[in-house]
Amino acid sequence: MSVSFLTSGGHRLEYQWIRPARAGAHAPALVFLHEGLGSLAMWKGFPSEAAAATGCPALIYSRYGYGKSDRLDAPRAVDYMHREALETLPDLLRQLGVASPILVGHSDGASIALIHAGSGRWPVRGLVLMAPHVFVEELTVNSIAQAKVAFETTDLAAKLARYHDDPASTFQGWNDIWLDPDFRRWNIEAYLAGVRARVLLIQGEDDQYGTVAQVRAIERQLRGPVETLMLERCAHAPHLDRKQATLDALAGFVRRLLRQPNAARAAR
Repeated sequence: MSVSFLTSGGHRLEYQWIRPARAGAHAPALVFLHEGLGSLAMWKGFPSEAAAATGCPALIYSRYGYGKSDRLDAPRAVDYMHREALETLPDLLRQLGVASPILVGHSDGASIALIHAGSGRWPVRGLVLMAPHVFVEELTVNSIAQAKVAFETTDLAAKLARYHDDPASTFQGWNDIWLDPDFRRWNIEAYLAGVRARVLLIQGEDDQYGTVAQVRAIERQLRGPVETLMLERCAHAPHLDRKQATLDALAGFVRRLLRQPNAARAAR
């Protein structure tokens, strides 16, 4: 499947459509939003399997500074996820004709999905959130500091080079802002009450970048229906660490979601 490019948010971004052989006639798109060091390619086969399991087309893209999208040319600001959620993502969806998607977000991508849906500006059919962050935890900062050491002393840069045109700027763009003292105040809980779409939360019990406190904060403040899956023997990437369990949960969630006749209207 070929990769295409468009310009959104002032930057050239790579994207890819995956259309299952047995797509539903009016199936919403699954839009995949990657983690802080992720990219289109780093999702590996998971979007294809999710599309096949749900009958929904899948849209994957690399954000600015990731994958084969434009390279980062300036440090990230504290509001970089807000800009993605409120400016770039809506423009990208508009250009590609995607209405009322199911957003599938991992880590930073899950936070972007919450901001986007919680703003109430655009219709969202559902949210699948893996390892989401809504505030900054000490565990997260400590693990990101350890990642910096790993980048400087191990072959982490070479591994990232398989997926990013400029692994150094990709890593530093993510690492530097999360370790910036100003980022300690980052918090998106104010958006949670605005989320009207159904939500599936998936969290690894061994996540090195976040605790169950993130999940509990989301559960407590969402006003719409929410389902939670806590996975044993699972770290920060449920779709890789416990792929089948994650895939089954996503597919079941989408089936239940599509049986709700007023789901699209309720998400507006």
